[in-house]
Amino acid sequence: MTTIALTIAGSDPSGGAGIQADLKTFSALGAYGMSVITALTAQSTQGVAAVQAIAPEFVVAQFNTLYQDIKIDSVKMGMLMDKEIVTTVYHLLTNNPIPIIVLDTVMIAKGGHPLLKSDAVSAIRDLLLPLATVITPNLPEAAALLDCAEAQTEDEMQQQGYELLKLGCKAVLMKGGHLVSQESPDYLITQDKIIRMTSTRVQTQNTHGTGCTLSAAITALLPKNNLELAVRHAKDYLHGAISHADNLAIGKGIGPTHHFYRWW
Repeated sequence: MTTIALTIAGSDPSGGAGIQADLKTFSALGAYGMSVITALTAQSTQGVAAVQAIAPEFVVAQFNTLYQDIKIDSVKMGMLMDKEIVTTVYHLLTNNPIPIIVLDTVMIAKGGHPLLKSDAVSAIRDLLLPLATVITPNLPEAAALLDCAEAQTEDEMQQQGYELLKLGCKAVLMKGGHLVSQESPDYLITQDKIIRMTSTRVQTQNTHGTGCTLSAAITALLPKNNLELAVRHAKDYLHGAISHADNLAIGKGIGPTHHFYRWW
């Protein structure tokens, strides 16, 4: 059976992140992708110029139209913009169950532009974390969710992962890309175990949309794999996409990863 994956996130017209990156990733990994758009952005590889939230009632209309027609196997949440949209998505997922929920706690664009209003952080922590099969915070996002200093070591990463797990999600993938080290360590933390996964760092500036791509890959793979295997395969796919990013030569700034490197 075909895996049907839904992304609830913002649009990136440059194609490197957001809805566009999610749909590319779903397709690359054999899932049929659908989308509910929460925000429009005007952005390129050089940064975000403007952001426009979608009215919550239209977010509801998009979701309900799909849910009433199509059986959804997995969903990921990306850019949710503000507290009103976070609350709207919470009610949608509470009243319309989807077996697998991946929460990518998108807060800041690669270029530094905020993508989540401050009042929405607590709403994500209180409402959406308890619904999640797995959350995928980087170190600044984990610190914001816990209202603490950013982790500087792998021990601190693990501790913060356990603190996030206490908030109700089933698993946490702590992403260590912000650590200063030769490798990029991630920790998959559940109630039963902790698994350290590492990748070699790729020397490229073209890393736009890496967080979106990883969480989308997990969303595409989880319906047919256990959590550890889905995360490992997702990380391998992302590492390949980053390794081939320079082949694209898109834009003048922080370019996208190469979602279709296996075929182009």
